[in-house]
Amino acid sequence: MASNLKSDTSSSQDVPTYQSADWLKLGVVAAVSALAGGVAAAWWYKMTLTKLRQAGENYHEADYREPGADSADDA
Repeated sequence: MASNLKSDTSSSQDVPTYQSADWLKLGVVAAVSALAGGVAAAWWYKMTLTKLRQAGENYHEADYREPGADSADDA
């Protein structure tokens, strides 16, 4: 008794093939996403540095009392 292990249904089904255009579209979407993420990170970094720089300038421009000036806090 010989048995045929191949099924008739498995040979009749077509396996979908991916075209190179699909891979190209995926690559373009990935590149645009990476570029947008990089731009967003650079913008956030720039804004953070600007805030820190402004805070440093405000610290140096603080209203200091003149030496020898009397105030109500000294009492």
